[in-house]
Parts: sequence; C-alpha cells; structure tokens
Amino acid sequence: MKKKYQGVVVPLVTPLTETYRLDVAAVEKMLANLQANEAMPFVLGTTGEATSLSLSVKKAYTKAAARLKSANTVLYAGISGNCLEESVELANYCFDAGVDVVAATLPCYYALSDDQMKRYFEQLADQLHGPLIIYNIFATTRMSIPIPVLDELSFHPNIVGVKDSERSTERLEESIALWANRPDFSHFMGWAARSAHALMAGSDGLVPSTGNLFPGIYRDMLKAVEDGDEEKAFYYQNQSDVFGHVYQSGRTLGDSLWALKVLMQENGLCGTTMMPPLQQLSKSEETQLKASFAEVLMKEEIQL
Repeated sequence: MKKKYQGVVVPLVTPLTETYRLDVAAVEKMLANLQANEAMPFVLGTTGEATSLSLSVKKAYTKAAARLKSANTVLYAGISGNCLEESVELANYCFDAGVDVVAATLPCYYALSDDQMKRYFEQLADQLHGPLIIYNIFATTRMSIPIPVLDELSFHPNIVGVKDSERSTERLEESIALWANRPDFSHFMGWAARSAHALMAGSDGLVPSTGNLFPGIYRDMLKAVEDGDEEKAFYYQNQSDVFGHVYQSGRTLGDSLWALKVLMQENGLCGTTMMPPLQQLSKSEETQLKASFAEVLMKEEIQL
C-alpha cells in the first residue's frame, strides 16, 4: 500500500555563509543531489539546526527549497518551537510558500502531562492550513510522546503521520501494529540504525541524516525491501551504519552536525559554518575526520 507520505525523507543541514545567512547556491546542490536519488527534502529539522535559526533564515530556506522542488517532490518543513502562535504562523507561511507537509516536536521547556501533549498537538493542527507530522525525539525534548496519545491524535484530520526518533524496538513494533495498514497515517523511522528492520516490519519511510551525503543508500535499501531481498537491505544498512559512525561516533549531537557538514564539503555540497551556539571544531579534528572519511570511501569502494 503506497501512502501519500512515505519513502526516503532527508533531514537537510542548513548551509550557511560565514555571515550566517542562507547559502542558496549550496541549497541548489543539495536539492539536486536528493532529486537524482529519489529522496524528498525536509528542511528546518534537528539536523538543520532549526532551533538556532532566525525567522528570516527559516523563511529564506523555505522559499529556496520550494522554488527548487520538482513536480514529484514532497517538501517537508519543521515548525517546532516553544510558542504555539509562532509555530502556527511559520507553518502557514510554509504552506503558502509551497511546502507540502510540516513537522513539529513538543515544546521542550516545561515537562508536559499526556493530556497537555495531546491538547498541544490538537491546538496546533486545528489552526494549520495543511497536514502535520508529529515528531517524537526524546534526545532533544527530553519527553516521549506515549503511543496511545499518538494513536488518538492520528485520527485528527490534519495529522497525517509520526516521525519517531526514539530508540526503542518495543515502540517500533507497537507503532507498526497500529499504523502499517492505516492509509491515512504514516510512520517514519528516525532511528538510523534500525532503518532496514523498520522498513521490513512495515514502516512507511525513513528520515536519515546520512542521506545528506548518500541518499542513494536509502533509495536502494527501500528498493531491496520492496523486492523482498533481506540480504541486500542489510548490506545497505551496514553502509548507513559505517558512514554514520564516521561523523557521529564519540560526538555530541551538535558536534556531529558540524562533522556532517565537513563531509558534505568534501562532497562539494556546502560549507562548514555552524549557527551559534554550535561551533566549528578545530582544524586538526577536521583533518582527522576527512582522513577517516577517505579511508571509509576507499573501503566501501564509493567514489565522490
């Protein structure tokens, strides 16, 4: 069953100039890379440093991505924030600009009860001019949206799916059991290490940050699963793990985003400027990272 929201959705980094404006030329290269590999763009997410971006940069990125999207592209945009009204305004700006679907985490300053979580997403969805995907990410919000709360929200006419980045096999199995056969509600896996497992179990799509570098890995993984070729699916899972390890291992989430931009620079996609409070790391660390990347490319026989 093909759902409207499915497949490979890449959470794009935000390419920045040295003066912290949007690097539009880099956006063009990044979008072309996705289109060539049948992946969909997701701007203004965790990988895109969205919580640190000014509204002007967010709007510029939204407009640039919308201008570049092809007829068969589904464009996703993050609208997460701690102010309901501002999230509603950003979402409706996105829809007017040409975004197809928006995604939001919980506000993350106050600890929220189950009822507060449910009511927040209802109030958000009620005011949107388009569809919403709920984004569950414990690593940044420090809260987990319970599956029963998500299931209740799944019947709201404007709520069309969930992206779940929580590292729990039990959650995955419970989610698939509830939503795999729901044509109106999609489940996206945001836990990269379980991508192939999730797809084989019945998840509708993936949101892999390593797709910024090699979106083709996930296109090929998806095709292998569709063909019932488990061995090939796990071959691509291994490639995902290997490249993810290069920039993520031993680093905080913020530092891993800098490392990802370094590798993207090696691929000729964007520069390495980070939006404060995140920072570029030392030249020696950059040199070591590039050497590790080159070693893995040679081992995996991948040419840039």
